Amino acid sequence: MDDGIFKEEWLAEAVEAQSRAYTPYSNFNVGALLVTEDDQHIYGANIENASYPATICAERSALVSAYSNNITKFKALVVVTDANEPASPCGICRQVMKELCHDDMPVYLTSKTGKVIKRTVDDLLPLGFSGKDMENE
Repeated sequence: MDDGIFKEEWLAEAVEAQSRAYTPYSNFNVGALLVTEDDQHIYGANIENASYPATICAERSALVSAYSNNITKFKALVVVTDANEPASPCGICRQVMKELCHDDMPVYLTSKTGKVIKRTVDDLLPLGFSGKDMENE
């Protein structure tokens, strides 16, 4: 994919992050690469728990890691799964992206076959609500 932003090496890095997933229950590994505005790379992987609600997705893993390290400006997010076709982030991840990322940030959804679909945060959660909507003008 050549949209002027996406870099092929990002996919390889997301796959590397995916290899760090802990998925003893679903065996469905997801990796995420969060690219900051100053080109730092932050990785995330899904980490499951026997108490399923305690599971954290790869997208949130990367975003929480970034914010925990005072990194808050992002250029793109790349997500790779074990599926043959790109899979969309879950609803919770979409909401967290809406809260922590700018609406037009590209999110590249990829699959084990290398197919890439580009969406924005706003595409993934249209008419979403976040803290940005509560700011006083």
